[in-house]
Amino acid sequence: MTALTAVGEQSKSAGCKGAQSSLAALRIWLIALAVLAVAMVAVGGATRLTGSGLSITEWRPVTGAIPPLLHEAWESEFAKYRESPQYELLNRGMRLDEFKFIYAWEWGHRQLGRFLGLAFFGPLVWFWWRGLLSRRLALTLLVLGALGGLQGAVGWIMVASGLKPGMTAVAATKLVLHLILASIILASLVWIATGLKAPENSLPLSGRDNQIRLSAFLLVGLILVQIGLGGLVAGSKAGLTYNTWPLMDGALAPPATVLFSQTPWIGNFVDNLALVQLDHRLMAYAVVGFALWHAWRVRRAAPGTSLTRRATVLAGLALAQAALGVVTLLLVVPLWAALAHQVLAMLLLALAVMNARQSADASQPNASTKPRALSANLAG
Repeated sequence: MTALTAVGEQSKSAGCKGAQSSLAALRIWLIALAVLAVAMVAVGGATRLTGSGLSITEWRPVTGAIPPLLHEAWESEFAKYRESPQYELLNRGMRLDEFKFIYAWEWGHRQLGRFLGLAFFGPLVWFWWRGLLSRRLALTLLVLGALGGLQGAVGWIMVASGLKPGMTAVAATKLVLHLILASIILASLVWIATGLKAPENSLPLSGRDNQIRLSAFLLVGLILVQIGLGGLVAGSKAGLTYNTWPLMDGALAPPATVLFSQTPWIGNFVDNLALVQLDHRLMAYAVVGFALWHAWRVRRAAPGTSLTRRATVLAGLALAQAALGVVTLLLVVPLWAALAHQVLAMLLLALAVMNARQSADASQPNASTKPRALSANLAG
């Protein structure tokens, strides 16, 4: 009996190690996808800031993976671009070598999207075939993959909006939709990966402190709204106006006659550069203030824990992002500052999602002591 018990314990230990190894592999894969998603946003931002997003005038998801290789092929692509409004209104007289530069940015952005799709579906099939995914997690990942496909379609819809007569850039609302979808995909990857992590040795939050969980989720929502408003600023080029801070042309805010000068009034929130920038400023103050309050509230509820450290870092990152936004505005949106601001926004969102997931776990009964079975972890 003793020998049989020992064998049973060894088998249980081996099974536990195998489960932990599977969890680690899944987490590494999801984290790698999250890093690629951030890189995708960064390359997309560079593509927009260099005016390259309309250089490829066709959507060819498969055959478009091969760039022009011969001079004749380059001339053909250039001829298509010369028919676009952006060329006629902004880039008339552009040379072929200049066209190759902007083409490379857009092609690189699309190619990275193709690579991200392969990096998602290839391992997904492998994990599924090995039986490492629960039904719930598999379904969640399939929905996430469908979102990725939708993101590609929205990307083309966005580009197509900039190819319409009289347009020299993509529509700001389409850019916002593209950016928000990317943010949701990133947040989903981080959420799932964080849920696969082993529970931390920290004090759980008491029932009366469950408001911390709610505030953590509200902070994620505020950051997503702020990212959308940032997309409006970028799409409308509102950052090229009112390049002072904290005042806007000597006042805390432009007068109402300026902020709501267009009709219908609702259109001012999208097309009025003064109101678009003011909304982005006000939401930045709200995010920073809420992040600081959240960190203070967590410190009071669970002092000296990983929850407190994470909330403190999150508040500091929100402050840094706001400061970088001010620098970007004052310098009239240089490429390096705009890209850094965009990437830091994605990192802030990722950390906020991690904080929300782990705050939710800490709000559950016996959060610090209950074991997680492999099936529970894989449920996401």
